[in-house]
Amino acid sequence: MAVFNVEPIVQSLGQIRRDWRAAQKRSGEPGGREFPSRDAVAQILQEFKGVLFPMRLGPPNLRHESEDFYVGHTLDTALHGLHAQAQLELAYQERHARADDPRSATDSIATRASAAVHDFAAALPAIRSLLDSDVLAAYHGDPAARSVDEVLLCYPGVLAMIHHRLANQLYRLDLPLLARIAAELSHAQTGIDIHPGAEIGPGFFIDHGTGVVIGETAIIGQRVRIYQAVTLGAKRFPTDAAGHLQKGQPRHPIVEDDVVIYAGATVLGRVTLGRGAVIGGNVWLTHSVPPGGNVSQADVQQELAPRQERRA
Repeated sequence: MAVFNVEPIVQSLGQIRRDWRAAQKRSGEPGGREFPSRDAVAQILQEFKGVLFPMRLGPPNLRHESEDFYVGHTLDTALHGLHAQAQLELAYQERHARADDPRSATDSIATRASAAVHDFAAALPAIRSLLDSDVLAAYHGDPAARSVDEVLLCYPGVLAMIHHRLANQLYRLDLPLLARIAAELSHAQTGIDIHPGAEIGPGFFIDHGTGVVIGETAIIGQRVRIYQAVTLGAKRFPTDAAGHLQKGQPRHPIVEDDVVIYAGATVLGRVTLGRGAVIGGNVWLTHSVPPGGNVSQADVQQELAPRQERRA
């Protein structure tokens, strides 16, 4: 049987951790976790998915007559788990706030966490209604879909939207780390990257989905449909006087109702795609499009040709 001398490795890793904590001005004092657990958040999200869609995303042996009991028990478990993770995030936020301003004072972490989780729970019926609209949009928007059950069980775009609707509510409740974990768990599963801050209206359908990117300050209206490899991104990143990136500035597109964006299109900057616009595949777009507008690769190439002639 092989024997490995792990002691020097353990000591080296310990020294690296201590150096990191010192550089980050963290205490490293004995105690529990300092911030939320990705594994715990994954379990909580799985429970919320069962609460929202018990007969489809709940346990395989669930019966209709036990549905309400299961939802009640699972919801209570998930909310308590979320409360524990919210307290960890709020404590993490408070430590950073004290580091920036030692005079900062807040309400008790437990009180703030309870209020946030209470508001999150109250939002679940509205989230379920939004998700129903997303499922119907996918069913009606894809001729290959045979049932709403197939859509809910199989479509990566719908899974991404379940995570996003939950993550966006956490983001609204000032729990951005929990929200980001929720979003990235979906990103890892689906290849669809939606920042939890993005505002997305009802009836949103992502067809196929792999490679879709939607930025933090994007605003998307009702009944919007996008395809794989679409990017709604930022054109530039403003910096402050010290050269640091400015956070939270509006920098992503506004997509109005009934817009369709085909595969591979890239839309950058705080531009507006007007209601009913159609953006063709593989288009690179950095300007607004009027309502009902239709942009194709040919249109973009025609716009670029005079510029290239002027340069020549």
